[in-house]
Amino acid sequence: MITIYHNPACGTSRNTLALIRNSGAEPTVIEYLKTPPSRAELSDLLRRMGIPARALLREKEKVYAELDLSDPSLTEDQLVDAIMAHPILINRPIVVTQLGVKLCRPSELVLDILPDPQRGAFAKEDGEQVVDEHGRRLR
Repeated sequence: MITIYHNPACGTSRNTLALIRNSGAEPTVIEYLKTPPSRAELSDLLRRMGIPARALLREKEKVYAELDLSDPSLTEDQLVDAIMAHPILINRPIVVTQLGVKLCRPSELVLDILPDPQRGAFAKEDGEQVVDEHGRRLR
């Protein structure tokens, strides 16, 4: 069972989803902007990834600056509150497999937690070759 917290407007997220499918798996796709994780789910994802909420924030989002989320005095709970109120702040994609939970930026990080190997060559949308014709990771 594989789950991806996905934003179809994001190239990295699309590439990650394609890499999952290239392993022969069909993941559960959660479009987190339509169906955000609950606070408990978000906290569990952060715990399982071993990262603080700050590491999950998309600093390029307008709301990041508007809320002054770069302020180092903000607590973990305050950052999680901001994410809960504005799911666009979640960096993506997050992938959950039996082997772990990972923020897959760049997309090929998903290869570290996929239970099955790649079934063939894979190139990202920009043409960068990530997997060769034998399913072997190139980097």
